Order: sequence, then C-alpha cells, then structure tokens
Amino acid sequence: MSVVILYGTETGNSELVADAIADVLTVEHDPSIYDMSEFAVDDLDPSDFLIIVCSTYGEGELPTGAEPFAEEITETTPNLSGIRFAVFGLGDTIYGETFNRGGELMAELLTRQGATQVGQHFRHDNSSSIKPAKAAAEWAESLTGVIEGVTV
Repeated sequence: MSVVILYGTETGNSELVADAIADVLTVEHDPSIYDMSEFAVDDLDPSDFLIIVCSTYGEGELPTGAEPFAEEITETTPNLSGIRFAVFGLGDTIYGETFNRGGELMAELLTRQGATQVGQHFRHDNSSSIKPAKAAAEWAESLTGVIEGVTV
C-alpha cells in the first residue's frame, strides 16, 4: 500500500520527522513525502494511507506550512470518507494547554470531513530527552498493521 506523508512545519522539524518515518516505511510500503503547503486536498486518494506530521506554532496554532492545506479543507469541505490517517504531532509541554495542538487541529479537520484517524496519535514533547526523529522511527514501526488495516 502506498503511504502519503504530509508535513506542516515552521522550523523544519516536521520535515525531518517525515523523512524518518519514510525511512522506516520504505521497507514494506512506497512512501511519498510532501510539504502541506504544496499539496492539494484533491490529490488525497482513499487507496493511500495518509500520515500527518504537524508541529504547533505560537499559541497552539498550525504552523505556516500547514495553513494552506487546512484552509483548503475548510473552504472546500471535501468528502474525505475512505481516507485513513495517523498523526505524529510535535510540541512542547512547557506550553501547557496548547501542547501539540497543531496535530490535533489537523486531525479534527480531517475527521470533520469524514476521514478516519487510526493508530496512536503520537504527541512528541520537545522538552523530553528523546529526539523527534528517533521517536518518529519507533512510532512508524508500530504502523505496519494499522496501514494494512489489520489494527486500528
């Protein structure tokens, strides 16, 4: 099954995480990586498994790189039923209530349009000693059954 990895970033960390996830999944899948700012909602395909990698910016907002994609979903209200997706969010617990809000906002947008979130919604904490790319690689290992639809 093909995997589409979309990342939304402000400083580049989400792109590094997307690369780490793709490196793990390339063994059994055919991952493609796209910046959300350059990906059209019409290009989403239910035959692909979607992975969203999204940081949080400012006061719990989407990063600049995710805004065009999110705005397109909001404005066009596409029917995304049949789309299955997983989320890897990036944030920092020092921001309390807005910790990892970017990934949550993307998940809410997609599910509102009928997409189905599966697997563990991973919330990386930049205050931890675990590097985001390492956490992402470990998380990606757990996705095999989820991608194939064996587990949810």
